[in-house]
Amino acid sequence: MEFSVKNGSVEKQRTGCLVVGVYEPRRLSSAAEQLDKLSDGYLSNLLRKGDLEGKAGQTLLLHSVPNVPADRILLVGCGKERELTERQYKQITQKSIQVLNETGTTEAVSFLTELHVKGRSAYWNVRFAIEAIQESQYSYNEFKSIKPETKRELRRVIFNVAHRKDLAEAERALKQGSAIALGVSAAKNVANCPPNVCNPAYLTKLATALAEQYETISTTIVDEKQMAELGMNAYLAVSRGSENPAYLSVIEYKNHPNPDAKPIVLVGKGLTFDSGGISIKPAEAMDEMKYDMGGAASVYGTMKALAEMNLPLNVIGVLAGCENMPDGNAYRPGDILTTMNGLTVEVLNTDAEGRLVLCDTLTYVERFEPEVVVDVATLTGACMIALGSHNSGLMSTHNTVAHDLLNAAEQADDKAWRLPLGEEYQEQLKSNFADLANIGGRLGGAITAGQFLSNFTKKYPWAHLDIAGTAWKSGAAKGATGRPVPLLSQYLINKASI
Repeated sequence: MEFSVKNGSVEKQRTGCLVVGVYEPRRLSSAAEQLDKLSDGYLSNLLRKGDLEGKAGQTLLLHSVPNVPADRILLVGCGKERELTERQYKQITQKSIQVLNETGTTEAVSFLTELHVKGRSAYWNVRFAIEAIQESQYSYNEFKSIKPETKRELRRVIFNVAHRKDLAEAERALKQGSAIALGVSAAKNVANCPPNVCNPAYLTKLATALAEQYETISTTIVDEKQMAELGMNAYLAVSRGSENPAYLSVIEYKNHPNPDAKPIVLVGKGLTFDSGGISIKPAEAMDEMKYDMGGAASVYGTMKALAEMNLPLNVIGVLAGCENMPDGNAYRPGDILTTMNGLTVEVLNTDAEGRLVLCDTLTYVERFEPEVVVDVATLTGACMIALGSHNSGLMSTHNTVAHDLLNAAEQADDKAWRLPLGEEYQEQLKSNFADLANIGGRLGGAITAGQFLSNFTKKYPWAHLDIAGTAWKSGAAKGATGRPVPLLSQYLINKASI
């Protein structure tokens, strides 16, 4: 899909379709009012007859409207004028694209970006529209021998902004929204890929391909031999039961005016399949454990979006690739592992493997002397119980980092909620035989997982995002969501503007 922005008069648009809003009850938006005057009351007459109430998501397609040069007009219900939320705005945008794809038109000019969304500017209206449209057009058919037929005639959408002074911001929204949407799609593609294809070695190929595509990126791969030399024994223990070796993919983006500027480090949990190991999971829905690399997928997508936006930053994205399988060589409950930083961990459950991969990775990234480290992981079912599928769980030992991430989450409409950390939760991780246990019991499970990781982040500001509930959807809509690429991308945009 091709996108552009402009500032023009609705009456002069010669295009396949004009998209304008109608508020509830039967109130024309500003653009619709202008068309109504041009057509001698044609639109208002239809509304009086009850053809469209204006409820959010309703649509009415009109052909050959008198005195209007456009071929068609699509009226879209927008609900109550002062109550339009980001979620509703995205839904009506997606609904309009769905209808347009069924009309045969190849180009449309949308005036929905002129709508009043609470607390949002023209920038956000354009950016959210692009992200919503690309999300609605996404499909993953890579492994279908018969591709489903999709009628998508629409090739170009032009967003009209009400004021010429907003054009520069709209152009910025166009660039950043397109980059973020590309990153989200890239993350979805990786996460949706089956585990017999997407293994740790596959993640290294993706990371290496980024370096080939963008001059600002270089990639380094750390294999199991190097991990052993570094003492990454917790990471390697998780990988022991798998035929697929573990790999750590380090993607370095360097574009800061000061080449010596400390990097922002993003660490993604990359369990390309998690059977639970010896503490094996129930068979039901185990196929969804291919999504246990959602953290790595989102870091990969964010690095792609970052390179597309060409932000003036130094950022390192780390994909911690691994597979957790049971075999005669697999690690066991009761094992005691010596981590890279020297702390010992008693394994009480081999299905709490993500924190073992991450703890060594978090020690590994100390070498970069980072400004800040954010790890992203589908870490705990407990986070899904606590926050459902709407908010990612955020934990941090640094209030400034937590505030910055929460602010980015709110701006990007990629929601997160902060959970506490503290000594009380550290008490739950006590072991009679080692420095730490790898689980802290049922109570506060998402928090004790974050608390466990905090033991390995003493040398830099750090935050943890638990995306177990937000990285994918189950049921009829099963598939990856690409979250939290928008949150992370916005965080980087904000960092670049400081």
